[in-house]
Amino acid sequence: MPQAYMTLKVLLPHKVFSEEKKVLRIVATTPKGAFGILPNRLDCVASLSAGILVVEVEGEEEAYIAVDEGVLVKAGADVRISVRNAMNGMGLEDLRHALEDEFIQLDEQEQKMRSALTKMESGFVQRLVAFKQDASVS
Repeated sequence: MPQAYMTLKVLLPHKVFSEEKKVLRIVATTPKGAFGILPNRLDCVASLSAGILVVEVEGEEEAYIAVDEGVLVKAGADVRISVRNAMNGMGLEDLRHALEDEFIQLDEQEQKMRSALTKMESGFVQRLVAFKQDASVS
């Protein structure tokens, strides 16, 4: 019986970060935990959280890719992962530190920015409502 394989593409907003053929196994991280994908798994879509992607390619050592939040789509033998940012070429421990320093720090900054925007929007809406009430009273 012939060996089943997958093809993996990791996509960034501006380029194809990585493309692997003859992939035997992928382990990805979601907000609910890690899960594995094998070639004969049913098609699926998953939301990814920042984490380490594990990729096993036939005849090669396990590869590790640090990925930011994104989406994974498995359709047949094709697996596409679209993320905002990714890094590889380092050891597992170095990738873990880079993940914590880069992606998780960015998420904290993004949360602060979103909080500030929410406050600005709320203030704008309140002033708009007050202006509308003043205009209808006049």
